[in-house]
Amino acid sequence: MTQRIPSPGTAARAAAGPDDRPPPARLAYDRHTWKEIAHLLANLPVALLGFTYVVTVFSTGFGLTVTVIGFPLLAAGLVGARQLGRMERARARALLGVRIEEPSRLRLRGGGGFFQRLWMQLKDPVGWRTVLYEFIRLPWGVLTFTVTLASLFVLWPVLPFIARGLTNADRAMVRALLSPSDELERRIAELESDRGVVVDTAAADLRRIERDLHDGAQARLVNLAMGLGLAKEKVLEDPDAAAAMVEEAHGEVKLALQELRDLARGIHPAVLTDRGLDAALSSVASRCTVPVKVTVDLPQRPAAAIEGIAYFTVSELLQNVSKHSGAKSASVDVWQTNTRLLIQVWDDGVGGASLDGGTGMKGLADRLDAVDGLFVLESPAGGPTTVTAELPWRDRSGAPG
Repeated sequence: MTQRIPSPGTAARAAAGPDDRPPPARLAYDRHTWKEIAHLLANLPVALLGFTYVVTVFSTGFGLTVTVIGFPLLAAGLVGARQLGRMERARARALLGVRIEEPSRLRLRGGGGFFQRLWMQLKDPVGWRTVLYEFIRLPWGVLTFTVTLASLFVLWPVLPFIARGLTNADRAMVRALLSPSDELERRIAELESDRGVVVDTAAADLRRIERDLHDGAQARLVNLAMGLGLAKEKVLEDPDAAAAMVEEAHGEVKLALQELRDLARGIHPAVLTDRGLDAALSSVASRCTVPVKVTVDLPQRPAAAIEGIAYFTVSELLQNVSKHSGAKSASVDVWQTNTRLLIQVWDDGVGGASLDGGTGMKGLADRLDAVDGLFVLESPAGGPTTVTAELPWRDRSGAPG
């Protein structure tokens, strides 16, 4: 079983790839030629519809901007223009084979109020590009309809070549005006989603730390205070009992200190700050119930944030190896390639791990995805299990690698 979580930088595909190009035009009328002819003949009625909508709605809207009615009308007109653009992309996809990603929906935050939502709709770049597309299509639709219809009767032997030239211009217009904004718009949406993941993860970590403090060290310190209070009352009446209570309180202090150390190590281990990933991961591997071979080959230490994410990723994966894998051996490899920090954790266990198996894999994938990372899980039934994680490399000065 192989499951892959792509990073945001690789999730968005190009608006038009080389695989959407039709075969070369020929004298024969194949299905591609007939589709192109149908597209060109449909240009005129579709262009009339779009041009009429744009001129009617937007001339009325601009004329009424002197009142409060014009701006909502323009915003509604841009919403309708988006639907016209969706129709044109579907037509180009069906008849011209142009594969274009649908632009992201407008994210209208409910708490921003009516005027903020209105302003976001008025500055929608997708809607305005569609308005421009529909406005310039009418003369082009008249030209393509006339040339194609005349060529069907007069120039039919070379019509496939004429149709290819005209539809190539159509393809260029669709890609230029109806495509997402050079991946920027999609990237913004991904960053907004990643920000939500980071916020949720930070909140969950804070709740975990609060719970550990409340149920662990805080409870022990309360018992310690009560024990010392009783010992203070008995120190004159029964010195031996008071000494026993003090001895018991001393044991509680040691346990509380150990729990605080463990909690601090869970937040950010001191060995990671002082000695880097090699020593920190060796320390994690020594606590694993399975023998683990650790190999760290890095020319220098990465940025502290990347180093911390790498540490906790390996720590979580080795905990899964201890609890669920049934393995006899495991290995951890960390290295740098180009501008990426790569981590690979392998074990010879029973396999069958998945992102939705309740082992924390999905949370790790979400955390890596939130920082432009990559998470690949390969775990066939019967083993072995290989987890590969990638992180963007940043050196200690904060600059990209």
